[in-house]
Amino acid sequence: MTLTLSFRDIAEILKAIDDSSADEINIEVEGLRLSVSKRGAPTPHAQPISEVASVSELPKTTQSDTQSAPTETSNLPPTEPLAPSGHEIVRAPMVGTFYRKPSPDELPFVEVGSTVSKGDAVCLIEVMKLYTTIESTTAGEVVSILAEDGCLVEFDQPLFLIKQ
Repeated sequence: MTLTLSFRDIAEILKAIDDSSADEINIEVEGLRLSVSKRGAPTPHAQPISEVASVSELPKTTQSDTQSAPTETSNLPPTEPLAPSGHEIVRAPMVGTFYRKPSPDELPFVEVGSTVSKGDAVCLIEVMKLYTTIESTTAGEVVSILAEDGCLVEFDQPLFLIKQ
């Protein structure tokens, strides 16, 4: 039997994790390993996902493989700098299309210089026609918008820099 996951399945899993109180979750089913951390950097084993990922196509690993295997730094994304002192980075909680406006004919949620409160809507991320409102994680002033409107963003990608 082959287990397959579509983008919709993955989006639903990520949404459920995002709505939970857990900070990190690791799932392993039939050789498929999914590790998600709300605040941490992506795991070094993360790889791009095709439209449908089939478990039979993924390499089977054991715990001893993951502990002894050398890390290939050439395939890892560059490490994002930490936010400067007194600033916080709002990051993408999922892979999807980044939108600055609630609809094409409305004004953006925020601009550089906008003052936001913790919990204020700052953008939308769309995954498979499901729109998720992304909220500010802190109160302060938006000093930089780090993602391009209408472009794909990766999980944990910096979206906004907010001066607290």
